[in-house]
Amino acid sequence: MQVTVNGRTLDLTLQRVDAVVNAANSSLMGGGGVDGAIHRAGGPAIGEECRRIVAERGFLPPGQAVITTGGRLPARYLIHTVGPIRRGGTQGEAKTLAEAYCRSLSLAAQHSLASVAFPSISTGAYGYPLAEAADVALGAVITFLQGRHGSIRGVTFVLFGPRNFEAAGRR
Repeated sequence: MQVTVNGRTLDLTLQRVDAVVNAANSSLMGGGGVDGAIHRAGGPAIGEECRRIVAERGFLPPGQAVITTGGRLPARYLIHTVGPIRRGGTQGEAKTLAEAYCRSLSLAAQHSLASVAFPSISTGAYGYPLAEAADVALGAVITFLQGRHGSIRGVTFVLFGPRNFEAAGRR
């Protein structure tokens, strides 16, 4: 999945960072959108590790994160996180979405990674409104980084499509 802005192509699967975050489903087995694109680009090693993790731990609940190889991606690692399905905003979705970002960054810090690239988590099939998700994402990342978690030096948001850019640009 890629988008071109001012002649530059942005594609999460091409990011040269220590870890790319995957907006995964609970089964970790790829699907549509970002998740499917990452699994296709990264190759079978990612799916093999995900199957092993699910066999050991079961499905990954929303707000949690796990780390695997980046497979054939330029990123060394892939951090899989499950965002919340939006159900009106009254069932703790914002807290769960913030946890997905923070737990992803916590895994990166535990592995002494310096750079992480995020997609917009839960804003596709999970129905989270873009502007609200942007507020939660930026707030969670800023709060986490203010906690001085040593190794992380750069966080990049790779957004797909003009609606995502407009929502993030309001911030």
